[in-house]
Amino acid sequence: MKPGATSWMVLGMLAIAVTAGAAEEGTKALAIGKAAPMADVKMTGVDGKSFSIMDVKGPKGTLVLFTCNSCPWVKAWESRIAELGNTYAKQGIGVIAINANDPKAKPEDDMPAMQVRAKALGLAFPYVMDATSDVARAFGATRTPEAFLFDAGGKLVYHGAVDDNAHKPAEVSARYLHDALAATASGKAVATKETKSLGCTIKFRSRPTSS
Repeated sequence: MKPGATSWMVLGMLAIAVTAGAAEEGTKALAIGKAAPMADVKMTGVDGKSFSIMDVKGPKGTLVLFTCNSCPWVKAWESRIAELGNTYAKQGIGVIAINANDPKAKPEDDMPAMQVRAKALGLAFPYVMDATSDVARAFGATRTPEAFLFDAGGKLVYHGAVDDNAHKPAEVSARYLHDALAATASGKAVATKETKSLGCTIKFRSRPTSS
């Protein structure tokens, strides 16, 4: 092997890895007005039961939230997420929280940790594991947390962040998800339909390679 060949090989491998990661990042998010993809896929929850998005569909709408245990952004928002989910689950909005992170990349995102987190937060809605990350891929989700809210007819009416200030709750001036949930639960149109999702990148599980 010629001098410097090893360095070029390493750089090439890094370039491939970066490109693969960018492909996940570049996935186009589900468009407003579309129905939830892979809605019938069963995912195991913290209580050992299996749930699909269709299973939790509410008469007034459905909130699908991609989240995890490990992300600092999720930790900053999680009490607000729990409160919103628990509140609107009683008002006809079906709620499901989905963890698509690979625990091999983030051990804090394994099922035992999910069970601890759900109990600590008092979640009154399913917190499930996307064991292949394919549900997240189908939605075009790339961040944790990232919210997708569907109306009573199953059409996407809001996609994006929880609010405009994760780390300083007292300084929140725009409660995007709260307002979208309130409007949807009342059968009204959502004013702000999309916002930029802020958070950690989803640590997607690798797809099986064909032999």
